[in-house]
Amino acid sequence: MPLEFGLWRIDGKPERVQRRPLAREAVLEDLIVADPDILGRPLLLIGRQVHTGHNGFIDLLAMDEEGALHVLELKRDRTPREVVAQILDYGSWVRDLGNEDIRALYAHHAREHGLPTELDEAFAARFGGSPPDTLNSAHTLTVVAGELDAATERIITYLATGFGVPVNVMFFRTFEDDGRSYLARTWLIDEPETAPAPAGRRGGTREPWNGTDWYVSFGDESGGRDWDDARRHGFVSAGGGDWFSRTLRALPHGARVFTHIPKSGYVGVGTVAGPARPFEDAELEVDGTVRRLAALELKGTYSRDGATAPGEGEEDRREWVVPVCWERTVPRELAVWRPGFFANQNSACKLRARFTAEEVTRHFGLG
Repeated sequence: MPLEFGLWRIDGKPERVQRRPLAREAVLEDLIVADPDILGRPLLLIGRQVHTGHNGFIDLLAMDEEGALHVLELKRDRTPREVVAQILDYGSWVRDLGNEDIRALYAHHAREHGLPTELDEAFAARFGGSPPDTLNSAHTLTVVAGELDAATERIITYLATGFGVPVNVMFFRTFEDDGRSYLARTWLIDEPETAPAPAGRRGGTREPWNGTDWYVSFGDESGGRDWDDARRHGFVSAGGGDWFSRTLRALPHGARVFTHIPKSGYVGVGTVAGPARPFEDAELEVDGTVRRLAALELKGTYSRDGATAPGEGEEDRREWVVPVCWERTVPRELAVWRPGFFANQNSACKLRARFTAEEVTRHFGLG
């Protein structure tokens, strides 16, 4: 039977609050746009009335913090066959959206509503961090309804619980009490039973990598490494354990590195000029002469007590140094940072975040 729920005011004896039908079911779309949090989960709207390649228009398209897409379709006055067939058709289209497609959809939506056109900025404002490398790794389909007939409930329950189709129904009810209106919601099926399904797209949805740009995290710490040393002599470094140095040691010769100081921002862009070596063995070219880094005047401390070449099965705690030919550096206090910029706990990784690379390059006046 169709799902039903009520609302009671507790003031001594419980009194049922009168339910009132929505004047138009389309009002729900405006309410969701005004405050997506009423859906019960943090979502970023990336499209409204999104035109698909199948001559249809998705009412609302959104993204969650994991990069999964959410198709929200209002039932309006359609029959069970129409509303279910429509949202499944939309799911087949959304499944094949790639990273660039999603960014283009958001940019179009943002221009129409006077919002920042960069997805990275909007994502950071909504979720407090940069978007994941992989977008559309999963998707969900949600029918938004004030009322739903028993046939539609049966069909959707059959698809979701019997075959794992990521489809569900969110019900909204309106109530009036003492001159005030209230909106209540519930799901047809418990959400854990309709977890987002893999997008199943042919090919990946990761942001493309240009094969050159890398991210490097430089831990400028009191009593440890010092960014002024790295700027002056041309290097980046990491150490204290295999986890910290392993990714830095993998930087290839010729890689372009965008160097970031945690909690400050981006401070330099340069090109890897040689292989990684332990601090005690590292050599850099200074004024046309190759010199040992350990013999140079340094502000920071890079030798670690007891950190020697590890034996079999032991962890390497030495500081590892990678020589860099800087294109541009700035002092730590002039680091550049914007909401949506990429940051990572790894000492080095591929920089796929095009927004970050382009903005840092522009800020530093590089080609």
